[in-house]
Amino acid sequence: MFKNFGKVLTILLLAIFIIPVIQVEAKEDTITVNNQQELKDALANDEISTIILGQDIETTEKINIMRPVTIDGNHKTIRYTGTFGSSQSSDNTVWGGIYVLQVYRTSATIRNIKLTGGNAALLINGSTVKLEGTIDVSGNGFGGIELGKGSNVTESSKLVLDSTTNIINTTESSDKPSIWVPDDTNDSVIEKDGVEQKIPAGEELSMDEVQDLFSTQDNPSTNDRILTYAILGILGFTGVLYTYRKLWQA
Repeated sequence: MFKNFGKVLTILLLAIFIIPVIQVEAKEDTITVNNQQELKDALANDEISTIILGQDIETTEKINIMRPVTIDGNHKTIRYTGTFGSSQSSDNTVWGGIYVLQVYRTSATIRNIKLTGGNAALLINGSTVKLEGTIDVSGNGFGGIELGKGSNVTESSKLVLDSTTNIINTTESSDKPSIWVPDDTNDSVIEKDGVEQKIPAGEELSMDEVQDLFSTQDNPSTNDRILTYAILGILGFTGVLYTYRKLWQA
């Protein structure tokens, strides 16, 4: 019996001190990228949920986001430096369908980033995209953000903003809107702080117009809150005067 026990003890000691300990590596779900290839590789890795830009990145092709992910720009820039159209022009006002980022049939969060140098900064293609922090879409040939629906896409596009969102477009103009919906696309949606506004096909919006969508007061005939408070205030004041009069006459 003691002989067998000695054998078992020897095996256990060998397992503890001689056999290497296999360490299970924890799955890494956040990664920092510093160039175009690292960014593409991270987007292709389904195990990565958050991609952080470690420095400004130049890309010679449109970057496609085709799965749920968060892009933390870390206040850095993705700049398109490739060509446009069949003429291989370096002028981003030559249409080539080049968006710095395209989010295709999925959901994504994008924060604190500048997207520049393309025909447009961002294409939301049958997707829901939340923008957080400062999003700079300046310096693109046709505008900032397109809410579109490409071929074989059935989902509508939705842009989600919150109280932290600050969209900047210093090159905005009448023919370079900050946000637009193409003529051949069904209505899209912009949501801000839980309030949704439908944007019809063909609509082009400046940043001031986007702000107006969510700051316009309700029609007074539909129980406007300001009017309601005013009426309640008048009724309350009248009640106080009536009570005071009754007390004075007593």
